[in-house]
Parts: sequence; C-alpha cells; structure tokens
Amino acid sequence: MSLVIGLTGGIASGKSTVSNMLKEMNIPVVDADVEARLAVEKGEPAYIGIISEFGSDILLENEEIDRQKLGSIIFHDEKKRQLLNSIVHPEVRRRMNNLIETAIKDGARVVVLDIPLLFESKLTHMVEKTILVYVDRDVQLKRLMDRNNLSIEEAEARINSQMPLSEKVALADAVINNNGSIEETKKQLNEILLSWGIKL
Repeated sequence: MSLVIGLTGGIASGKSTVSNMLKEMNIPVVDADVEARLAVEKGEPAYIGIISEFGSDILLENEEIDRQKLGSIIFHDEKKRQLLNSIVHPEVRRRMNNLIETAIKDGARVVVLDIPLLFESKLTHMVEKTILVYVDRDVQLKRLMDRNNLSIEEAEARINSQMPLSEKVALADAVINNNGSIEETKKQLNEILLSWGIKL
C-alpha cells in the first residue's frame, strides 16, 4: 500500500525546504502550484474554459492568460473568483490524481502532495496523512520581510490573508517546528516518516 501525504504550511514557513528534503529522499512530490500553472496553459481544458467565461480580453499578445488582468477582475468580485475556481480547481485535482497514480504504478510507497492551501481548500480528502510546517509568527514575519524585501505592513498583510498557522496545528496529523536549524527540521521529518512506517 502506498501512503499519500499532504504537506502544507504558510507563507515563509519553510514548506519548500521540507518539500526539497522529501525530493532528496527520492519521494515523489506533486506540487499544487506547479500543476495550477500548467492547468491554465494555452490549449488546456481550463484555459479554454477561462476564455469562454471571461473573454479573450484577458489574453496577452502571445495568447497566454494575463494573470494580472484576470487577478484584478476576480480580486474585486467574489462570484467571478468562485467561477474561476470552479474551472481551475477540478483540472488541478485531476492532474494531481494522475501524477499520484503514475507514481504508485512506478512503485512509490509514499507520494507527497505539496498544497499550500490544503486546509483552506478542503483538499484533505486527497491525502491520508498531513504534515504542517510551522513557525512562530515573529519568525514568519522576519523571514518573509527578508526574503521578499517587504515592509512590516506588507508582510503582515500577506500573512493575515492566510489561515493562521496556529489554527492549522489542530488540523494536522503531524507538525514540524521549523523555528530552528535545517538539521532539526530534517530530524523531525525523519521521525514523522518513521512513525508512519516509512523507512528510508
């Protein structure tokens, strides 16, 4: 039996670091953000659906979707945002499920789904176990300001737009405390995998 694990976190929590650790262990990682980008590429079903609903005004000269233009439409209109999600999300899920099936057919005992909004998007039904990468809010704020060169106000606005990490802790099967060193994070990851019967 293969185990499907959902990996999640918050902005600047270190989820990508943990995702890369898993890849280094030769565990297949399916990245929701990558699949969401690929799902709306020219000619894909979601691309066709978006144009039929939002019109060809949202295209760039090269016929790719103008993300900023589309973003400015849905940012101010909840109904349009839900419409866009109803086109894109099923396609992203279909792509991810195909990748899970392929990995399992190829003999993977563990497959990880890297989904930033795992709990918010109610996608836990796609996985059997969940790992949350957690950091304290002040650490998260400092890392985000340093990484993206943001002011404290800009960084706080981005963090506040997500479900607080402290709330996600109660929803996760396992939590990696990423306040410390890379070595400490890796040790916790290994311990979680071992506790779930995954020997690497």
